[in-house]
Amino acid sequence: MLLEGIETLLVLAKEGTMSKAGSRLYISQSAVSKRIANLEKRMGKKLIEPVGRYIKLTAEAQILIDNVGPSFSEIKGLIFEQQAVEDHTMISLACSETLVAGYLGELMGKYIHYDKYLSITTHHTPVIVERVQSGEATIGFCAGHLPPQHGLAIQHLFDEQFSVVSKAPLITQPTGLLTNDLKNPANTYQAGVLQKAGISRLMEMDSYTATAQLALGGMAPALVPMSIIKTLAISEQYCHHFDFLDELTRPVHLCYRRNSYKSERVRHLIETIADVVPTIA
Repeated sequence: MLLEGIETLLVLAKEGTMSKAGSRLYISQSAVSKRIANLEKRMGKKLIEPVGRYIKLTAEAQILIDNVGPSFSEIKGLIFEQQAVEDHTMISLACSETLVAGYLGELMGKYIHYDKYLSITTHHTPVIVERVQSGEATIGFCAGHLPPQHGLAIQHLFDEQFSVVSKAPLITQPTGLLTNDLKNPANTYQAGVLQKAGISRLMEMDSYTATAQLALGGMAPALVPMSIIKTLAISEQYCHHFDFLDELTRPVHLCYRRNSYKSERVRHLIETIADVVPTIA
C-alpha cells in the first residue's frame, strides 16, 4: 500500500534504523523492511542504502520526502477527523513520560472506570505533536515549547517549576548541572537560561529520571522538574532553589485537533485533565 510505505519511509528517515522505525510504528523490523521494499518496487527507485546498522536515504528518497512529507501528516489527520468517535472507539492519549508519572496516575486509575476505551503512550513533545497532527493520537499531553505552526488547538494548563537536586548541600548556585536533552526542540530554551546564569551543561540525558538518580547518587547536581521530584518522592533536603529557576519553567499543554473536541467523550477527557491536573501540580 502506497500510503503505508510512505509513512514507513518518513518514520525511518527520522529514526535512522529499521528497529527504531518498527518500534515507532508498532511493527517488526522485517515488516519495516518489507514495506520499504514494496515502496521501492512501486516507485521504481532505490530509496535507502545500508550503512552499518543504520540506513542512508538516497537522493530520490529525499526528494520524495521533501515533496510529500509536509502534507502527509495533514492528510492522515483529515482522514482521522472523518471517523466518528463512537462509544467503543479507542481514545489515544500521547503523553510526556514525566507528566504521566507525576500527574496522571491516580486520575486515570479512576477515569478508566468511567471510560475503559482509553490508550496511553509516552513520547517526547515533538513526537506527541506529530501524532496528534496525524490522528495517531486523539489528545496530546506535553511539556516544553511546542513547534511553530502546529495547527492544533492548545490548552495551557500551568507552568511547571524546576528544582536543583543534589545529594550534597548547596550553599551557592552550582556552576554546572546535569540536564535533560537540550537538543530536543521542546527543551532548547533552557540552554539560554542556563547560559545567562553562567551554568554549564555537564551531561545531557534522555530522561529526567536518570538525571535525578545520578544527582541523588552524588555524581553532580541536576535540573529536575517537579513532576519527577513528586514521582520519586525526593526529599526537600535534596531540592534547592536559586534565582535563575524563576525564569526556567516549562509550559504544560493539552493539544488536539479542533474537530476532535466535538466528540463528547474526547471533550470530557480533555476537560477532566484540564480541571484536575493543575490542582495536583
